[in-house]
Amino acid sequence: MKTASAFFNDYKREFFIIFLTSLSLIVFVPIFTYAYFSHDLISKESIMNRNDTGVILLDRDNKPFFTFYQAKYKSFTKLSKIPKRVRQAIIASEDKNFYDHSGFSFPSLVRALITNLRKKEILYGGSTITQQLVKNALLNSNKNYLRKIQEIVLAQEIERRYTKDEILEMYLNSVYFGEGSFGVENAAITYFGKHIQDLTLSEQAFLTAILPSPSALSPFTGDFQQAKVRQKIVLGKMFEEKYITKKEKIRAENQQITFHPALTDVNASAPHFALMVLDELKKQFGEERVSRSGLEVKTTLDRKLQSFAEKAVADQVEKLRGNIVSNGAAVVMDPKTGDVKALVGSTDWFNEKFGKVNLATAPRSVGSSFKPIVYAAAFEKGLITPATVLRDEPTTFPGGYSPKDYDRKFRGRVLVRRALANSLNVPAVEVMQKVGLDNALEMAERLGITTLKEPSNYGLSLVLGAGEVRLLDLTNVYATFANQGIRTKPRLILEVYDKQKRKIYASSIKRQKAVDPEIAFLISSILSDDKARAEVFSNLLTISRPAAVKTGTAEAYKDALTLGYTPSLAVGVWVGNNDNTPMDSVAGSLGAAPIWKNIMEYSLAESAVEAFHPPVGIVQLPICGNGGVLIASNNRFSYANTEYFIKGKQPYTYCSQIYPTWNPNVLSTDKKNGELKDVRKN
Repeated sequence: MKTASAFFNDYKREFFIIFLTSLSLIVFVPIFTYAYFSHDLISKESIMNRNDTGVILLDRDNKPFFTFYQAKYKSFTKLSKIPKRVRQAIIASEDKNFYDHSGFSFPSLVRALITNLRKKEILYGGSTITQQLVKNALLNSNKNYLRKIQEIVLAQEIERRYTKDEILEMYLNSVYFGEGSFGVENAAITYFGKHIQDLTLSEQAFLTAILPSPSALSPFTGDFQQAKVRQKIVLGKMFEEKYITKKEKIRAENQQITFHPALTDVNASAPHFALMVLDELKKQFGEERVSRSGLEVKTTLDRKLQSFAEKAVADQVEKLRGNIVSNGAAVVMDPKTGDVKALVGSTDWFNEKFGKVNLATAPRSVGSSFKPIVYAAAFEKGLITPATVLRDEPTTFPGGYSPKDYDRKFRGRVLVRRALANSLNVPAVEVMQKVGLDNALEMAERLGITTLKEPSNYGLSLVLGAGEVRLLDLTNVYATFANQGIRTKPRLILEVYDKQKRKIYASSIKRQKAVDPEIAFLISSILSDDKARAEVFSNLLTISRPAAVKTGTAEAYKDALTLGYTPSLAVGVWVGNNDNTPMDSVAGSLGAAPIWKNIMEYSLAESAVEAFHPPVGIVQLPICGNGGVLIASNNRFSYANTEYFIKGKQPYTYCSQIYPTWNPNVLSTDKKNGELKDVRKN
């Protein structure tokens, strides 16, 4: 067995490294910390405002359009104006020995260290109010032992420079309560709509209760029941410290609390887009760092396009008000980059009933706008081509399902192009039956649909929009078709800078192949065929350039959509009512299409006209009208229809096999509908 001396000799190098490291922490870290932060300790204002610089959102042209947290830094409430009970609640809950220690509590630190060692992670705990002030105002929320040492050093220095009441005053004016509120006065206004002096004991205790985790315990966005549990704990501690009587404690526990609506000072421009950016920032950096670090965020927003889209949605909804329509939403994307250039979540953010709900991200029934997903799966599996014959006739599918077309008509034999372009329901269900539910859901997921999680909830009616889908996701599906089958993740943030203008984050374009370019082209070719869809839609969906477009109308007119694209732009539009109240016969082509057309025309006004070009894996062949088969090369004539096919998946049946006496003087193709007809005179 080795002696202590021998053991030391074996590991003297390791002991020497540990000794030097410890010496550095003890000697150099305090010196460096003091030197670095000394300028920030010269006044109460410099301590409280060091990190309080908010978030500024910039559009894609670097012009500011939205801010968070900044407006709430202005107020400062003297300690004498903060009710005694508020101070007592904070001290009882956060640091009951506040007036006795010198900035940190050694027993609390030891207990926290033991807990961290047991958990094998840095959880912290044991922080005094002075340490929390240091952490919030001067440091950051990173958890490591170096930062803990800095926290203790600065806490002692603040205790040396300022009185206890001054420290408590700084803390109460700078501590973060969630929902963008710093300090007790701002928190009182945010949560209760009144000044701190006017709060009841129950409300005072509730504010204190949410301090440990303001986002998780916020009554607006967090766990209210857990916050109520914490409130009772705070009241219990106040009673233990003899700040309140038992009768006051019980009365406060049982008092009904009424909250004031959150975010009453939200900016007017693109609020739903801005809140989505804020959510991404919180996921990336954490809410405390976002709220305190003075971030400047360059976004993908096109301000002019956003303003136009907001007005286009609001104007159309106003026109449809007599048809029981109260709301609308729109998403505008760049298919190549995924950049969300405009996003309208509702017609009026300030509408108390529905304005705050973002309908661009709320799952809704999408009607027939889901059909291209199923047709794409069928093309991929080789189950159909654009010239495959489908049947638009009274049909009862398994389970007794008997769909009908929008206009209640039946057209008999129809080709796939005609069926999809005119959004015929019975043929679509036939395609869905061929594809199968699992393949349809797999295609939807591959294209970016995130809300269809439980296959048992769906059947053949999925193709007609029975599932609920987010408008943002569905717009990205159409953007994927526009981008030749390459799905690009929707992007809101381009770059993030700290308050020293240093770039701390740059987003990348995230692309993934979803379908082959040949399949994307077939969908684009059909959806951009103005002649093919004129049978049902006339010119309702036609704009001044080639554009693929599809409408959707949910059952009982609860939702109406139009989605469409060019190779460089994808736009999705929804109109309806948040509470699912049926509209008065407002279909996608009448409700959402006018908004879609206006946004497309405005966005593309100065852009070059683009076409959907067939990729190398596509061939174009003549077909026999509604026969759905090829015309033999020696039987070509001027009125033959042509169709696109994926190489190797084109049909191999010829008209000459069906009509052996083929002759243009006997059988010809009707110019109007492409059907074969006998032109011989009787």
